[in-house]
Amino acid sequence: MKIRTPLAIAGAVVALSVPLAACSSSSGHSNMNGMSGSSTSAIPADAKFNKTDVGFAQGMIPHHAQAVEMADMALANTTNPDVLALARQIKAAQSPEIEKMTGWLKSWGQNVPSTAMGSMAGHDMSGMDGMMMDGMMSQADMDRLGTSTGTAFDRLWLELMVQHHEGAVKMAKNEVAGGKNPDVIALAQSIISGQQAEIATMESLIKKLPA
Repeated sequence: MKIRTPLAIAGAVVALSVPLAACSSSSGHSNMNGMSGSSTSAIPADAKFNKTDVGFAQGMIPHHAQAVEMADMALANTTNPDVLALARQIKAAQSPEIEKMTGWLKSWGQNVPSTAMGSMAGHDMSGMDGMMMDGMMSQADMDRLGTSTGTAFDRLWLELMVQHHEGAVKMAKNEVAGGKNPDVIALAQSIISGQQAEIATMESLIKKLPA
């Protein structure tokens, strides 16, 4: 099967390779779209959101962006109807959520991360209020996925997406525990229930794949 990974993905990775070198778990700083150190602007005492809400939205936007990128790879590279259906479902759910979280951050006067950060796979973006990108794929993982075909692609895609979803669920649980804004908490709860169900589906599909 011919791999049709968009050239734009490769271009984005090359373009991001230099700034990524400046991001490390030891520095506790990120330099993405002008964000360095803490990316949370001052929050008024009477605000209807808190630092946890901001960090959740800022972290989940690039996290979702990578999931959408992975879904696009599946739509381009598999003929497995179950995987295709799941990829469409993930893209349909997470793309609008990116827009919703972007709107929140703008209305709060907070920095909005670029969705291109989805290609910043596996990086420690701890400068974003101490949040790690739980479950994000490394570039090596994305490269392996991009060169896989057939059943090998389906198996790897499902395994990686399970890991990705598990990270999102962890991030969402942190928001439920420490967030303030009811709309953000509701989205986090929706992510927990929806992605846990998708994890169960994916684990079932993995078992059904031919050896």
